Amino acid sequence: MLYSVTHTTKYDYDAPVSYCHNIAVLKPRRSLGQELLEYKMVVSPEADEVSERVDFFGNYITRFSIQKEHRQLKVTTKSRLRREYEQFKTDFRSDKCVKITLEQAKNSLLKTDVEILEAKQFVLESIFIKRASAAVETYARQSFKPNRSVFEAAEELMQRIYTDFDFVSGFTSVSTPIDEVMEERKGVCQDFAQIAIACIRSIGLPARYISGYIETLPPPGQEKLVGADASHAWFSIFIPGFGWVDFDPTNNQIPGDQHLVVGWGRDYYDVPPLKGVVYGSGKSKLAVEVDIARVI
Repeated sequence: MLYSVTHTTKYDYDAPVSYCHNIAVLKPRRSLGQELLEYKMVVSPEADEVSERVDFFGNYITRFSIQKEHRQLKVTTKSRLRREYEQFKTDFRSDKCVKITLEQAKNSLLKTDVEILEAKQFVLESIFIKRASAAVETYARQSFKPNRSVFEAAEELMQRIYTDFDFVSGFTSVSTPIDEVMEERKGVCQDFAQIAIACIRSIGLPARYISGYIETLPPPGQEKLVGADASHAWFSIFIPGFGWVDFDPTNNQIPGDQHLVVGWGRDYYDVPPLKGVVYGSGKSKLAVEVDIARVI
């Protein structure tokens, strides 16, 4: 499956901004079943400085600054991706994946081979996911039992979050504490991914945050609306002896070809689409549009 993705971020300022410096995580990375074929970023007004690097996790990071007065910042990226992920989903039902219990997984994490050491960094606390509270750990242990399959427990956790939490746009911000989301049982995809990660880490297993897009399909017989697609987030759990397995608690499904990966890290803080600082005295209004089209 080939996809064309257009992501537009626009900031309108009610007072002139004299300078801004930004970091973007918008260039999709290579991942299992995904290949980046083309990518272009256009910044308006034109950036005075632009640089790109690969971060610790292998994500593409673009830095740019605008050193002239402006009232609007517009960042548009266009990507062309080949996505062939569905073929791997049958592996998730294999004995190598589903037979690993929590007790076996935790014992395997005591090893020191490269894959295990790489994964273990995702057990540690991160900026937005601190040491789990009693409420988080209790919620996690309802699914994760010592002699139960890690895959089955993670799948059940995904299903429970989908059922127990309400999707309410605007109720949370990126800085809303996980314990508050747990108590209110409301949030958006970023919150649900981070709740799952906090739960998994609380019982000693690695989990990482996936940032990307999800293609939305219109009802039968109706045309797709412009801007109907969205940035998205889900989580991935490491199962020793098998590898990483993704789960989408917002949609209660194992991601497939419609889930396009941009990057991953310990939590949202590592892979925000766009963040930065501006020098100005006014407020700003943010608008984001994402369009995903199937090329073939």
